Amino acid sequence: MHRSRILVVDDEEIMRSSLSDWLKEDGYDVVAVEDGYKALDKIKSEEWDLAVVDLKMPKMDGIELLEKVNQMRPRLPVIIITAYATIDSAVMAMKEGAADYIVKPFNPEEISRVIGKLVEHQRLLKENILLRRALAKRFRFQDLIGKSPKMLRVIEMIKTVAPTKSTVLIRGESGTGKELVARAIHELGPRKKLPFIAAACGAIPESLLEAELFGYEKGAFTGAVSQHKGWIEIADKGTLFLDEIGDISPKTQIDLLRFLQEREFRRIGGKAPISIDIRIIAATNKHLEDMIAQGEFREDLYYRLNVITIEVPPLRERKEDIPILVGHFLEKYNLDTGKTIEGISEHAMKAIMEYDWPGNIRQLENAIEHAVVIADDVEIQQENLPQQFTVQGQKWHEIKPDVPLEVIERDHILQVLDANHWHIKKAASILGINRVTLYNKIKKYKLRRSKGE
Repeated sequence: MHRSRILVVDDEEIMRSSLSDWLKEDGYDVVAVEDGYKALDKIKSEEWDLAVVDLKMPKMDGIELLEKVNQMRPRLPVIIITAYATIDSAVMAMKEGAADYIVKPFNPEEISRVIGKLVEHQRLLKENILLRRALAKRFRFQDLIGKSPKMLRVIEMIKTVAPTKSTVLIRGESGTGKELVARAIHELGPRKKLPFIAAACGAIPESLLEAELFGYEKGAFTGAVSQHKGWIEIADKGTLFLDEIGDISPKTQIDLLRFLQEREFRRIGGKAPISIDIRIIAATNKHLEDMIAQGEFREDLYYRLNVITIEVPPLRERKEDIPILVGHFLEKYNLDTGKTIEGISEHAMKAIMEYDWPGNIRQLENAIEHAVVIADDVEIQQENLPQQFTVQGQKWHEIKPDVPLEVIERDHILQVLDANHWHIKKAASILGINRVTLYNKIKKYKLRRSKGE
């Protein structure tokens, strides 16, 4: 069984010796040093469960050491001990983040009680982290996290299609993790050691997309000062992931169809055909069948891409995965911020579970990051969650149950845009979607600036 490790820092030899003996009798693994600099070396190079630090020491006092420990190991609790029982020093120690404050002279029973309480708290915290990691690992496939029936079906489809050469079309709303599905297919297939090129078709202007896909020869057009290989050529022998395939122009659709039929292409300005062996995986958040009916997407290209379809469910249809995802993001942003938030309050989790998450997993991740950054408690509270949880001043859980999701999404997007003075990049970040998706939503819902904007 792991024995908790305690570092004692005191310039008085008799105090170091006494504290070490008492703590060893309680079953702890104890190391004692005489000054702050030696303590920092120990903390930097070894793992500790607790530090007991004297307030008044030469070279570096306890408060200064506490500040440096908080920067270096923010999760390490520090107890300050001193013979100088003043209110000012107690307030200063606690303000700087001391876990507790003990005044000399003290008895072994008092030390045992205070340290025992903190060590038990640390044990529970580590146990909680380990349980979250075990849970995430148990329900993690590649970088996909979930245990819901719909996600398990996605995972089974990935396992089935990965070893093949078949073209795959991944369908799902923005923020559902379509690129993660594509990467999982690549990583589980025979091309895993070869390139995986992700091409964000919707994020590149139409005038540049053809050049990025197929490349160009020197002098092919103004500004083409040297030969440039496109995504297709760079992905040779590997996988090309065409994200947001529904956004490509009719001209690029024709060029892409020709490549899929012949498996060769010409760079812009080039004469010799280039043969390429790549696997194509495409993704879209659009209803391609409607686009075909409206003449916006080629039917023959659709059938070339739609050999195997994987539908990635929106988060609102896999809510049993939310607690696992929340735990994963909580651990991620604890590490990023150096915080030690242990969980989420019942009210906050209820709010998270009942929300519809129009921005899906990307929006959930942004919400947890936001909550971790602003939370000042050991738990995330409901008030720490972002403004996404209100729609035009109305609590999301107060919205009438017969209101269609599209109406809620439209109103919410408009509210976020107006609140941010139609700053597209900022609004997209708050909504947890990319700018291209936001522009598409604005077009879809025919949104306009509110008066006064």
